[in-house]
Amino acid sequence: MSFIVAIVIGGIIGWLASKVMKTDAQMGVLANIVVGVVGSVLGHWLAGALGIAAFGSIGGFIISLLGAIVLIAVLRALGFFK
Repeated sequence: MSFIVAIVIGGIIGWLASKVMKTDAQMGVLANIVVGVVGSVLGHWLAGALGIAAFGSIGGFIISLLGAIVLIAVLRALGFFK
């Protein structure tokens, strides 16, 4: 059950990040899920490395969203998105 929840939340986070970064037209559902899940892991890792702790669900969601935005920015810099 938690795997399905992670996929759904990852998809939402990836979709929101793609809207913020204006790459929504280039990304499909699968890309949104992958960016959301990988971006969430990246965001929590970066926050931990910087000494930032996410408190509560909303804090974790914001850290995950910021991680997905950073991931899209890195992928854009590498030429995956225009």
